[in-house]
Amino acid sequence: MASLRVIKAAARLKTETAPLSFGGKVHTVYNPLNYAWELHKIFLERYGEGTKKILFLGMNPGPWGMAQTGIPFGEINAVREWFKIEGGVSQPPVIHPKRPIEGLACTRSEVSGRRFWGLMMEKFGSPEGFFKEHWVVNYCPLVFMEESGRNYTPDKLPVAERSPLYAICDKHLAAVIEAVQPEKLVGVGKFAMACFHRLYSPGGILHGTAQPDTDWILHPSPANPHANRGWAEAAVKKMKELGIWE
Repeated sequence: MASLRVIKAAARLKTETAPLSFGGKVHTVYNPLNYAWELHKIFLERYGEGTKKILFLGMNPGPWGMAQTGIPFGEINAVREWFKIEGGVSQPPVIHPKRPIEGLACTRSEVSGRRFWGLMMEKFGSPEGFFKEHWVVNYCPLVFMEESGRNYTPDKLPVAERSPLYAICDKHLAAVIEAVQPEKLVGVGKFAMACFHRLYSPGGILHGTAQPDTDWILHPSPANPHANRGWAEAAVKKMKELGIWE
């Protein structure tokens, strides 16, 4: 049962990232696996059953998506209206005043999530149609914010903080791959593709095992100028070039 294995892997990820601390430009850290665990677990139970042909990997939660819902690329309307997931969230121990946690009551829309799930809604019609062969996970579960509230991505962390975090996240990603047995690994952005490759490289957790075909698609973030010029069209074109979608 893949869903049970991915739930156990997520629970370990939640526990193992809890003691980590971060300094420098990182002012506030959220871990939605803690305060939005109810919604995250429903997502895993409902859609994580069985093996999958394609595994999409994102980087880490956005402030108005997974940070609110606990679900990868978890844009509010997609979670509520498409996934039909309902439930409450609690609060992180420390709240950044510019990044309140309102759960499914949040009125902001995560552009990356709206673009990602909007494409999947259009192409597959139903969540069941998508999740029959696809799975989606974020590499890092943590949201990092600067004092201004600006997003701070995990690749910018100093090595002393990044290394223990990546070791935990690598272990979780390996567990997800072993659970869902994908035939294709697709990074949503080049950072995610590099995470896949690291697992199979010398010293990586999955080194010595056969690596599935691995590539990447453009990240849908509005911070990416290329994504603002037709992300869905670019993603579909790349998936067809990779032979993943007809």
